[in-house]
Amino acid sequence: MKLSLRTKYLFYIIAIHAALIFLIFKWLQENKLLFIVSEVLVLASVLAAIQIYRAFGQPSQFISAGIEAIKDKDFTIKFVPTGNREVDGLIDVYNLMIDQLREERTKQMEQQFFLEKLIEASPIATLIFDFDRRISSANPKATALLQRPANQLTGRYLSDIDHPLLNQLAQSNDNETRTLKGTGIETYRIQRSHFMDRGFRRDFILIEELTSEILESEKKAYSKVIRMMAHEVNNSIGAINSILNVTKSYMDAPDQEDVSHALQIAIERNDRLNLFMRRFADVVRLPQPHKNPTDLNEMVHNVSRLMHPQAAARGVVLHHALPPDSVWVPVDVVQLEQVLVNVIKNAIEACVAGQTVDILVTPEHLIIRDNGLPISPDLETNLFNPFFSTKPDGQGIGLTLTRDILLNHGFPFSLKTNPDGWTEFTILFGK
Repeated sequence: MKLSLRTKYLFYIIAIHAALIFLIFKWLQENKLLFIVSEVLVLASVLAAIQIYRAFGQPSQFISAGIEAIKDKDFTIKFVPTGNREVDGLIDVYNLMIDQLREERTKQMEQQFFLEKLIEASPIATLIFDFDRRISSANPKATALLQRPANQLTGRYLSDIDHPLLNQLAQSNDNETRTLKGTGIETYRIQRSHFMDRGFRRDFILIEELTSEILESEKKAYSKVIRMMAHEVNNSIGAINSILNVTKSYMDAPDQEDVSHALQIAIERNDRLNLFMRRFADVVRLPQPHKNPTDLNEMVHNVSRLMHPQAAARGVVLHHALPPDSVWVPVDVVQLEQVLVNVIKNAIEACVAGQTVDILVTPEHLIIRDNGLPISPDLETNLFNPFFSTKPDGQGIGLTLTRDILLNHGFPFSLKTNPDGWTEFTILFGK
């Protein structure tokens, strides 16, 4: 066993003084005076050796106590000077080191606290991963976006969470920024990167919603064009119709019947063109909703009766399921009825004879679903884009108007085809 320096010193002092005592006893026991004086000197030497031993051990004690305090991460312990120059030099160095460690630790804790509060309050969804690439933390924006509590996210791999947005991120690369579409009109900018923590890599993902910015830029882009088109077309149509009406009044003679009929067709066509342009302009001039508590059961029942003849003409079954109690929601009746008409009309036109359109109402949501032609994945992200239509004669106005009405009401919504083949338009009321 290897002895410590203090133990070696102790053995050495004991051996020296034992030898001195033996020699004094053997050589000076006949001379009482010298014997007594020698014993006193040996005793003084023993006391001096003990004092030196204690002073020798002081630095080791300070070092041991300091190491234990550092191990316990207790940076509040400081040592008081002893008056020993060598020991006080060591104490000064230790106290200075402890002050610096405490200052750095305090600064690090403050920065960590600030960073945590910043991430928690951030409007950008943030997912932070551990060293094994499992989710270690998710801020409130991320839990709201993914519609899952934090305890259902932490400790899991990204691929273990079944969410349409995260499924698209499973194969994303580091330091890559992507723009992705959700199941409705939502558009997100995703950035995946990493940072170093104690010398090891940890990943993080930032998910920023761009929906409002994109919708605003879209509206600014097409509203100016529509206003210019509507202005020019309306001015021309008004002048042309005046001329045609005056001309027609001179051509009402029986022998001019064919010419009069042609003029009437031209007038009607101008009126339809005017209506066409007004529909475009309505998207830009959509007023803010005037909300009043409305019974959804009654509204759905009325709209269903309105659309029933159109469904019957195509051989499509139109069915609605309403709860026994009234569902009251503050809405603009005129605008929301227009939404239901647009969506139900699209659902009917997606079906063939024998297929079904269902309207389901609960206090939390309203669903219009059909088992007709499914929405292909390449079209799903473009459905709510202005003027996009899958119909040969479509104008792309219906879903754009629907989108703006629901956004103004603050109702989240989505349109997608489920794995079972049913296409669902869902409106959430936020209750």
